[in-house]
Amino acid sequence: MVNGAIQKPAESGLESAVVRALAGRSIVLVGMMGAGKSSIGRRLASRLGIPFIDADAEIESAAGMTIPEIFEKHGEPYFRAGEARVIARLLDNGPQVLATGGGAVMDPQTRALIVQKGISIWLKADIDVLLKRTKRRNDRPLVEKIKDLLPVREPIYAQANIIIHSRDEPHDTIIDEIMGELPKRLGLNAEKPA
Repeated sequence: MVNGAIQKPAESGLESAVVRALAGRSIVLVGMMGAGKSSIGRRLASRLGIPFIDADAEIESAAGMTIPEIFEKHGEPYFRAGEARVIARLLDNGPQVLATGGGAVMDPQTRALIVQKGISIWLKADIDVLLKRTKRRNDRPLVEKIKDLLPVREPIYAQANIIIHSRDEPHDTIIDEIMGELPKRLGLNAEKPA
């Protein structure tokens, strides 16, 4: 699947109603690396029939190098500044599902833009799940620091509009939970889609 490609049309009246209620806003997935933002985000976008965008992939494309290479060559402050610019640009392109990097919402301006132009969903995963999932990814920066980062980031993630527990369940189960919460957050009656 191509990053940003339009997916199949929404499956039901509820999905269509959710997309209409977004009114150009993005569904912004936040959480630690390994929480499932990309894999769940792709499936959610497909179900809603809107584009999926992975902010990390967009950053790598814009920089012409991988995120670990950016960290190594330029350092974290340089990466974070670029990340903030890319996310600000991407938030102008809703409706879409936007998966952000684990540290993206630590930037106050990025958080403010997400509040203004999106509906945020924290995919909250337990530490053991995060560690298991990230061990498979040798190219991800800061994997060793998850235990240190989690207590610092969780209070910020907790400001999300919706919190969904990401766990070792079928992705469709997690998507169904998101689809149970989105209509409430968007002011829709889930029993009778608009």
